[in-house]
Amino acid sequence: MLLRARQFELRFPRPALVMGIVNVTPDSFSDGGQFFEIDQAVAHGLKLVAQGADWLDIGGESTRPGATPVSEAEELRRVLPVLEQLAGRTNVPLSIDTMKPAVARAALAAGASIVNDVGANREDDAMGRVIAETGAGYIVMHMQGQPATMQAEPAYADVVRAVDDFFRGRLRRLNARGVRADQVVFDVGIGFGKTLEHNLQLLAALRRFSQLERPLVLGVSRKAFLGQVVPATAVGARGPGSLACACLAVAAGVQIIRTHAVAETVQAVRVTEAILAHKKDVDLE
Repeated sequence: MLLRARQFELRFPRPALVMGIVNVTPDSFSDGGQFFEIDQAVAHGLKLVAQGADWLDIGGESTRPGATPVSEAEELRRVLPVLEQLAGRTNVPLSIDTMKPAVARAALAAGASIVNDVGANREDDAMGRVIAETGAGYIVMHMQGQPATMQAEPAYADVVRAVDDFFRGRLRRLNARGVRADQVVFDVGIGFGKTLEHNLQLLAALRRFSQLERPLVLGVSRKAFLGQVVPATAVGARGPGSLACACLAVAAGVQIIRTHAVAETVQAVRVTEAILAHKKDVDLE
């Protein structure tokens, strides 16, 4: 399986990729404001690479439940200088975490190679045209609703089937508009229009999505549902739960783990992979 993202070609199977998060925002749920200044964000990105990040995901608009949208101009002001500096100082792939096609296009011109789109449920084709024209990689994330309202009583007859159907339908639509399958990555969208039960069902069913023969990215780092499984767990104390999900995901065949805690995740993922490699040997005996 191959992922093409402009100048990058990533072939799978391979050791899972760890995607480090760089939030250039004042209001993200986990680290909002810590890296809002350009120099702080760049330094943080370089630190994550030094810790073992294979990929950096840069975002300038919070998509936490109930988040207030920011203007296109403000989002560009936040992310472009960070992207430009990181592109000149590291060789890892950079993705832009945005729902706005114009921001995606400008970010790709500034050095990004991938668009991470939580708004891939939109009905217009503007983002698809950007991806087709630039050859960028494209993370298609499932979300029910929009960030401001997505947690207002989300409901599904069958959440696993709904996400599977969404991925298949989006891939057909993107293909029809000139986006190749090898540009596409899927993300089940944990916490985006899902209850605790929906999140747990999707995590338990991750292997099912490997049938789509596209890489999967999982983003659970410090998310609210972890504080529901272990009640009253503060955001900053959700690292162990995040690592548990990352290890389970790698065992289920997920190829990319999105995280705030790169060093810890790299260690957990590599140990998981080492055990799985020996499990195959044991299973053959």
